[in-house]
Parts: sequence; C-alpha cells; structure tokens
Amino acid sequence: MRILGITVPNEKRLEVGLTVLYGIGVPRARKILDQVGIGRGKQAKDLTADEENKIRMVIEKIPIEGNLKREIAGNIKRLKDIKSYRGIRHMKRLPVRGQRTKTNSRTVRGNVRKTMASGKRKESKT
Repeated sequence: MRILGITVPNEKRLEVGLTVLYGIGVPRARKILDQVGIGRGKQAKDLTADEENKIRMVIEKIPIEGNLKREIAGNIKRLKDIKSYRGIRHMKRLPVRGQRTKTNSRTVRGNVRKTMASGKRKESKT
C-alpha cells in the first residue's frame, strides 16, 4: 500500500505500519483506523482496495510529510523573526523547552565534552 508516495510495510500491523508517514504516530494511527472501522491488528497486505481508499481519504485531510515540515519550519522562522525567547534559543541551537544545559543537551550542542584539570598542580623544579 502506498500513501502520498510512501510505501506502508506489508508485514507490520497497520497501527505500526502507518507510522512510517511523518506526522503519524501510533495514537494518530489508532484514531485513523477506528474512524475508518478497520481492526488495528490487520496488516497492509490484507486490506481490500476499498479499505485502502478509506484510509487514504482520512490521511489526505491531515497535514503530513512535506506540508507538516513546512508548517513547523514556518512556525520556527516566525519565532526567530519576532525574536521571542524560544526563537533566540533556536537561533543559538540550544534547548528550547527549559532543559538544563550545564550537564545535558549534548545532542543539540554537539557532543563536546570539556574536562577540567584534576586539581593537583605539578610543582616546578627550581
């Protein structure tokens, strides 16, 4: 089964298989399947053409993939343009949601570990 040019895996349960689409996680996949009336455990290869079309119709109404990425990028750009606190954190590539930065945030800042000296100074020979 293909949705918006992306192949949904045939061997996985639909509630997990639909998560290959950016913007659809397990909870949203479950809502979609419940809305269409298809069992969550059913696999993509077992779907009829009618069921596939129902799933496609529901998913096309949701912003996913490129549209969602553009929307998120636009939101971040707006925050940067108005120079809000969150926008400035995005510009500096620091954590945005209030996390501490003294010890954590390795992913955002890069895995740079600066170690301190051991505390003992070598005595100079004079």
